[in-house]
Amino acid sequence: MSQNIELEKFDKMEEAPNSEPDRQYYFIAKAKKLTEELEKQLQRKPTYCVTTFGCQMNARDSEKLTGILELAGYEAAEEETADFVIYNTCTVRDNANQRVYGRLGNLNSMKKKNPHKKIALCGCMMQEPSVIEKIQKSYSFVDLIFGTHNIYKFPELLVTMLTQEDMIIDIWKDTDRIVEDLPVERKYAFKSGINIMFGCNNFCSYCIVPYVRGRERSRNPKDIVREIEGLVSEGVVEIMLLGQNVNSYGKNLEEPMTFAELLREIEKIEGLKRIRFMTSHPKDLSDELIQVMKESKKICRHLHLPLQSGSTKILKAMNRVYTKESYLELADKLRKEIPDLSITTDIIVGFPGETREDVDETIDVVRKVQYDNAFTFIYSKRTGTPAAAMENQVSEEEVKENFDRLLKVVQETARERVKLLEGQAAEALVEEINEQDGTFVTGRLSNNTLVHFKGEASLIGKLVPVRLKECKGFYYLGEMI
Repeated sequence: MSQNIELEKFDKMEEAPNSEPDRQYYFIAKAKKLTEELEKQLQRKPTYCVTTFGCQMNARDSEKLTGILELAGYEAAEEETADFVIYNTCTVRDNANQRVYGRLGNLNSMKKKNPHKKIALCGCMMQEPSVIEKIQKSYSFVDLIFGTHNIYKFPELLVTMLTQEDMIIDIWKDTDRIVEDLPVERKYAFKSGINIMFGCNNFCSYCIVPYVRGRERSRNPKDIVREIEGLVSEGVVEIMLLGQNVNSYGKNLEEPMTFAELLREIEKIEGLKRIRFMTSHPKDLSDELIQVMKESKKICRHLHLPLQSGSTKILKAMNRVYTKESYLELADKLRKEIPDLSITTDIIVGFPGETREDVDETIDVVRKVQYDNAFTFIYSKRTGTPAAAMENQVSEEEVKENFDRLLKVVQETARERVKLLEGQAAEALVEEINEQDGTFVTGRLSNNTLVHFKGEASLIGKLVPVRLKECKGFYYLGEMI
């Protein structure tokens, strides 16, 4: 949609507009002139490389950064040897931070060889004051730093970066602003993520997200529907509704609307075939939402429902606001109302104070719920969260033993669950040519399971019927019907 906008009218403006997103289009026009000058010096188009760390929200943000750079005249490059390198960072776990620092060291030597090279850091990690201090001290060659709240200001910051030599730091502590309708360069032509809300109000004791993403703010439902309608007109058949906790959508709107009501409105959009969403917090998953999912012809048969722990004691320490019993009751209700639903989850091992018996409780939930997949993580101590200051931090040896025990059960139960579809027919959205065998394509079922089958590139983006012939653990080999 927005890529078709005429930049010339903004280029003719003497001063930047105050209203958004027009102000940012004005700066995209300015950036385009600057990249044209750079192109003359380089005798080629300047290149960019955006590297994404973290979740689907970050991936969507990177598509926005990419769309802006494309409109400003940059050309995509796969390697970090590009003229402009952006790291869109995550800070949920400490190893994500360490990966960024490690890669920055390599960029320094590249920058010394290329005087035109620019480096930008953005995303959740940049919202931590200690990170900014470290970058200023140890990585002073970085040109631009901005956070999660002002990503829409990237065109304005880009122009500033291209016209001055000093490091630019623009970090906002919080915001109540939502600015969309800026260029987006999607990874896939046939599916897209859609931000429906930003921020989080839950304050789980181990999680830094509320501190780096801010408080919950929901987008206007009419804006969401309009954006999806535009995407469908461009050939998108599947959308993923994104939010830190989509189940609490709409509570802060002037005219409150539930997430279930939003789904009903989205389902009315002609031409849209599939609707996905994540992430759902168990405490906010309503009976109304379960009914909407049950009755829907478009909402995919997949729900990501983070457990984190099966121990009520640990759940209380985590501030998850539900118990083992209430989670199992919810899962049982979902299974009864939507029998073909695939349920996936997140589980943390090694939270402060967790014992072997607590992990046994988690394993018990895994056996009872029968997840189609579970993403298991070792607890990562995040400075600034209540859990980081808790006593009874668990030893590495104990964590590893418990993690291995849990993972074994997760894999066993998931394989059995996924195998239930063997021999059945299903509809798959073809996403790409198979990486291992070019005569095969890879498709995704409504329940999020992958299937590989013989096919050509012309099938990409199409929904096709397949027979699920052989289960290979977490995916299928199939044939087109």
